[in-house]
Amino acid sequence: MIKFFQLIVFVSLTGFSLAVMAAKALPEDTGLHLDSTVPEISVVDVHGQKQTIRALSGEQGLVLVFFRSADWCGYCKKHLLEINEWNARINSLGYKIAAISYDSVEILSLFSTKHQLQFPLLSDQQHKTIKAMNVLNLDVKPGSEHYGIPYPGVMIINADGKLIYNYFYQGYKKRVKLENLYQDLQLLE
Repeated sequence: MIKFFQLIVFVSLTGFSLAVMAAKALPEDTGLHLDSTVPEISVVDVHGQKQTIRALSGEQGLVLVFFRSADWCGYCKKHLLEINEWNARINSLGYKIAAISYDSVEILSLFSTKHQLQFPLLSDQQHKTIKAMNVLNLDVKPGSEHYGIPYPGVMIINADGKLIYNYFYQGYKKRVKLENLYQDLQLLE
């Protein structure tokens, strides 16, 4: 009888959790569709220089990370440091990494310099690339001080400019696990 009761409680809680997750799901069309040609980015690096996908890409392509802020988002800061630790391994597979935020060039430059990041941080203060990639966080309304943040996630763009990997998630605590991303990149070779 106790096991039956535990099963009922488990099923009820699982159902509740799934209902909550469904209510907080990302919009169905978040990100670009796989195998689509990725639009050119409209961003500048920490030196104020315009960047392109081609200039940022390695021989195999580009791992493009979208993050909320290197200023006020502790989860983003931690994730950027983890990415830095995996940068050389991912580069060895022929991919380069770049990360985009709505942060100013100054904020990104301070964070990059302080932590000696080995990959570029890119500023999209006008949200053009974040919108073009269809990752604008719709929970943050225009007029809010955080308007323009993207949903955190990763896109992988191959050498032909096609999207071959797309991973975005609701909320701000979860991030793509770099070990899993590395393994996925190895499979793409």
